[in-house]
Amino acid sequence: MALSKSKKPVEKKTLKSSSAKKVTKKTPAKKVTKKTPAKKVTKKTPAKKVTKKTPAKKVTKQQRTKVICISHKEDCDGISSAALIRQAFGGDAILVDYPGQMEALNQVVLDEKLKSLFICDLGLSKKTQDEFIDIMTRLRKNKVSVTYIDHHDIDPNVVKSLEKIKVKVIHDINECTTVQVYNAYASKLNDHASFVATCAAITDYMEDRPIGSKLLQIYDRQFALISATVMTYNIVGHQREPDYLQYLVEELADSKFPHDIPNTFEFAQIQVEKLSQMIAKVKKGMKTMANLGHMEILDAGASGAVNFVMGLSGKDVGVAYKERIDHGIYAVSVRGSKNCKVHLGKIVNLLATDLGGSGGGHDKACGAVIPKPKIKKFITELNKKIK
Repeated sequence: MALSKSKKPVEKKTLKSSSAKKVTKKTPAKKVTKKTPAKKVTKKTPAKKVTKKTPAKKVTKQQRTKVICISHKEDCDGISSAALIRQAFGGDAILVDYPGQMEALNQVVLDEKLKSLFICDLGLSKKTQDEFIDIMTRLRKNKVSVTYIDHHDIDPNVVKSLEKIKVKVIHDINECTTVQVYNAYASKLNDHASFVATCAAITDYMEDRPIGSKLLQIYDRQFALISATVMTYNIVGHQREPDYLQYLVEELADSKFPHDIPNTFEFAQIQVEKLSQMIAKVKKGMKTMANLGHMEILDAGASGAVNFVMGLSGKDVGVAYKERIDHGIYAVSVRGSKNCKVHLGKIVNLLATDLGGSGGGHDKACGAVIPKPKIKKFITELNKKIK
């Protein structure tokens, strides 16, 4: 009996030791070592995913999508050109006068989304042409498509420089800019675009040119004349309202006739009344020299008064100028009669540049930007050059 009692505790000890062995074989430490979270993090790190699909690459691919047209805001030709470009290519219009031309170009060159740029009805002068070429060069280096469409006198060397950097130049001094836009992109435009171009030709006194005259034949002459006149008065009368000018671009692009645009005829009537009052003011305030009549305009646009100055002075050339206080310059309009024998645009271009300004245009209709202190000298020198 004593032997059997001694064996039982030994068996219990053996059982205890065997359970200890089982714990040693399946330790939690070994499991952790085999399948550590650290290894998983190393194999699939977030850093690798970011490197493969970076946001920067996506931005680069979709970078250049914008279409912009920079066009002259002061007359029907510039507004109509912007409208037809919008109809053909979409995009936005930036409407500028000559003092704001280079500023607008320097702004768009910084636009990283710009894909295509159209520049319409904005002539170049001796002062601005070199800067213009530099800006175009920067745009082309950025792979921006650039098209320059104009009808003002231009230095042939400037055209060569632009074509060398692959700027598309559409230039013809015998047709207004809108007619050239229509002629170049007719396949992208609807039938109404021909009427928009016709009105622009009328307001630029170019409805007798080869393409302009053919377009005018499509329509009743009086209908086209009154439509063009109403558009001109609405454009000239809203120069300080850029939103309205943009509205006109959109309406014309949407194939609206001037009489379809609300209140255009009523507003034109107001402008006509103002112009009729200008006749008395010109008679009283204009001055004459040997070869021209001139007058400073205080309460209206120079372009609206210049023909009265020429006609009422009895001279072959009329000059009207209005101070632009914000720029420290005078905006000058020059007109010549049919008897004027010189090319006013070329003369004004050179003269304005010599005086620190800029200018140019057509043979019998042009404009200039002249520093305020030089306006009297400009008029005196222009009078000498007209013989």
